[in-house]
Amino acid sequence: MTRLAPGAKYFIYTYGCQMNERDTEIMAGFLEEMGYEAAERPEAADLVLFNTCAIRETAEQHVFGEIGRLKAVKAERPEMVIGLCGCMAQEPETVEWIRRHAPHVNLVFGTHNIHELPDILARAADTDQLVVDVWKSAGEEVVENLPSRRLDGVKAWVNIIYGCDKYCTYCIVPYTRGRERSRRPEDILREIRALALQGYKEVTLLGQNVNAYGRDLGTGYDLADLLADVQKIDGIRWVRYLTSHPWQFTQKLIDAVAANDKVCEHFHLPVQSGNNRILRKMNRHYTREDYLDLVRRIREAVPEASITTDIIVGFPGETEEEFQDTLRLVEEVGFDNAFTFIYSPRPGTPAAVWNRRDPTSMEEKKERLLRLNELQYALQRKRNERLVGRRMEVLVEGPSKKNPARLSARTRTNRIVLLPHEEGLAGRFCEVEITRAHTWYLEGRRVGEPLPERRVPLAVHS
Repeated sequence: MTRLAPGAKYFIYTYGCQMNERDTEIMAGFLEEMGYEAAERPEAADLVLFNTCAIRETAEQHVFGEIGRLKAVKAERPEMVIGLCGCMAQEPETVEWIRRHAPHVNLVFGTHNIHELPDILARAADTDQLVVDVWKSAGEEVVENLPSRRLDGVKAWVNIIYGCDKYCTYCIVPYTRGRERSRRPEDILREIRALALQGYKEVTLLGQNVNAYGRDLGTGYDLADLLADVQKIDGIRWVRYLTSHPWQFTQKLIDAVAANDKVCEHFHLPVQSGNNRILRKMNRHYTREDYLDLVRRIREAVPEASITTDIIVGFPGETEEEFQDTLRLVEEVGFDNAFTFIYSPRPGTPAAVWNRRDPTSMEEKKERLLRLNELQYALQRKRNERLVGRRMEVLVEGPSKKNPARLSARTRTNRIVLLPHEEGLAGRFCEVEITRAHTWYLEGRRVGEPLPERRVPLAVHS
C-alpha cells in the first residue's frame, strides 16, 4: 500500500453513541497532527475510516453496505486507504467478513487501539495485506493527552470512564469496550479547565456507565464528587453526563445534581423493560419497584427534572402480559422522551441464544413497538404542551439542520427549541418564551438580551 503523504485528505464515518463521536474527534486530531486535511465526502478522501457501532444489526449492515459501495471508488483510485475501527472491529466475525467479502479494506483496529493510529497507518503502508490490530480485551491503561479535533465550538464531550462491567445479557459493549476503567479526576478536571479557556460553555461527561465512575480507583471519589468539582470551574456554564445505569444511581448523585446549579436537570435512565422477570433475564440488577422509587426520589429532589429512557421491545421470551407491564410503567413514569427498539440479537451474548427459540414473531414485535410509540408520543406531546408560556434558559446551538432559516437551541432539560433566525445568537445563552409545543421539539421566541458570557482570565488556571 502506498504511504499517504502529508496534505492527503481523510473522511471518517461515525456510527453509534457519543463515545464513538468522541473517538472520531481523537482520530481526527491524530490525522491533522500528521498533516491530513478533512474531506467533505468520502469519494474525495485518500483515507476513509469507518468508526463503527455493534449495538444493533441494522448499524452493521449499513457499514457493510457503505464499504461495498467504496469498492468501485477504490478500483479507480487504488491508492485510497480504507479502514474499519470501533466496536465492530472487536468482533471476530467482522474481520472474517472483510477477508472474504471486502479485500479492498486495508486495516482494522479496535476501540482500545485508537492512540496507535499513526503506527497502524505506517504499518499498513508497508504491506499489501490486511493489517489487523485489535486487543482481545482492554488493558488497565488509560491513555491521556491525546490530540483532538473537536466537532463543536460550544459543547464538548469529555470521557470520564471507559468500558462496562454490567454484562446485560443483550449487550455486546463489555466485549467490545472492555471492563470499566476510570480516568483520574485531576486529568478530567485539567481537560475541562482547558476547554473553558478555549471558550467551551457546556461539557458532557461520557461513559458507558458514568455513575460507576471512580469505583475502580479505590479512593471513594465518585461521579457526585466529580460534578461538584466541575461546578467550580469558571467559564463552564452547563454540565451533562451520559449514560447512567439505574442500578448504581445513588442518592448522593441525586443530591449532587440538585445542589450544583451548573448540572443540568436531565436524567437519562434506560429502563429497558417494565417487567421484573424480563429485567432479571436482562441481568439489569434492579426491579420495576426499584426504578419507580428512583424516579420518585429524583422528582422530589429535582422537581423540574426531565427523565428520558431506552426501552427494548420483544426481548426473547417476552409475553404480551410482560409487554403490558412496560406500557403501564411508561404511563406511570411519564417519560419526557424514550428511545425504543426491537430487540436485536448480538452474537456472543446469552440473549442471542435464547432468541433462536423465541416464539414471538417479528410482526408481533413490530406491532408492540408501534403501540409503545403511540403511547409515548402522546404522553411526550402532553408533557411538552404544559411548557407553553413558560420562560426557559437555552443554549443556541446554531442553524436547524432541517430548516437553516431557524435556530436550534436546547434547554437545560435537553429539549430542542426552534427560534427565529438572528445573527450572532449561535453559541450564546438566552432566555426564551415557549410559544408552541410539538412531540419532538418546542417553538419559542427570545425575550430580553442574550445572557452575558462568563469570561475567564487566563491567569486563573495557569
